Amino acid sequence: MLRPYRELAAVPHLPWLLVWSVIGRIHLPGTPLAVSFLIAGWTGSYALAGVVGGALTLGMGVAGPLRGRAADRSPAGRLLLVTSAGYGVGIAVLGVLPAVMPGGMWPLAVVAAFLTGLFTPPVTAMSRASFPRLATGPAQSAVFTVEASMQEVMYIVGPALAATVVAVWNAQVALWLCGALAVLGALGFGGALRRAGLDRPVAREAARGGPTLLRDGSLALALLTALFLVASLVVIDMVIIAWARDLGRPAMAGVLTAVWGVGSVVGGLIAGGLVGQARFTRRMLLTALGVAPLVLVLPPVMDPSSAWLIGAVLGVGGMAIAPAIAANNQRISGLAPDDRKAEAFGWMGTFTTAGSALALPVAGSLLDHFGPAAAAGASTVAALVGAFLASRVREREDVPVG
Repeated sequence: MLRPYRELAAVPHLPWLLVWSVIGRIHLPGTPLAVSFLIAGWTGSYALAGVVGGALTLGMGVAGPLRGRAADRSPAGRLLLVTSAGYGVGIAVLGVLPAVMPGGMWPLAVVAAFLTGLFTPPVTAMSRASFPRLATGPAQSAVFTVEASMQEVMYIVGPALAATVVAVWNAQVALWLCGALAVLGALGFGGALRRAGLDRPVAREAARGGPTLLRDGSLALALLTALFLVASLVVIDMVIIAWARDLGRPAMAGVLTAVWGVGSVVGGLIAGGLVGQARFTRRMLLTALGVAPLVLVLPPVMDPSSAWLIGAVLGVGGMAIAPAIAANNQRISGLAPDDRKAEAFGWMGTFTTAGSALALPVAGSLLDHFGPAAAAGASTVAALVGAFLASRVREREDVPVG
């Protein structure tokens, strides 16, 4: 079972590339939390905080394919230097605005957040595009699975770190810390790429300005699968928060989310140690089966519900998440041309952002009118749609897929 991990560790430069890619992304889940606290404290409105946070996310999503295309066509170090500089300046400005402007000037923060999102360093897309250039076979499957597992850890550590800094110091310091981690991580990742000999892009196979990657039916289906997978997970996040809030125990949301994340990490590490091709559709189905039991243990189906029972379902069901994410990432990598992999993962960022944006209002409406069980049912449906789309994806015959 440990063979794939031994092969991964034996690939020169790959472990450090993986570590720096995580450092370069740990700010992503923490920054929206810091922004929310900062803007809410400035304006007295969580709705306006949501508008500013949404502008930041929109900027990230809109520029995703453009940043990915740039990564496929220009030296990595130069691109990461330019984007991290722009992102660092944007975060600094966002942190300063509440200190020098009255709350009525909040539209300036919306503009600053959107522009900052446009400059987000493309560490995620570049790291996933670089892994197949170093690893093949079991090592490639393992690195994608480990990366997905570490992503789950990031979504536990990032918000916890931001919340701790807000509590000990203030939201401004938390935001600037997130910005500093983004810049440090991007520059460190660029150095790791250079040491691995991956600073230069892959030689292009077609003329610049070729057809959009979305014309590839299988790749488009894989991207849509990512959209529905993220939509399903975002709904469950909202369900956990709403249930804990309604119970009058908001801290319980953090505990349950951590249990869910730990389950995902454990499942990812187990899956990464398995030899052989991953079954993409089966992993998506297991994700749906993992969230479906929540319908039975949440109000109004079970009222009062048990935190222990909900935690048990999340812990077991969460074990399917990282393996599904890893399988989808590797499938997208296998479908994208070698010289356009970063662009493909840029599109993935856009699709997952859209999935989150579409899921949140649906989940909110279901929570308001029918309760947490109904929202969990919608999450199950989204995961099942993702599984169906996954079953329609056909890999390239010349590329092994995990």
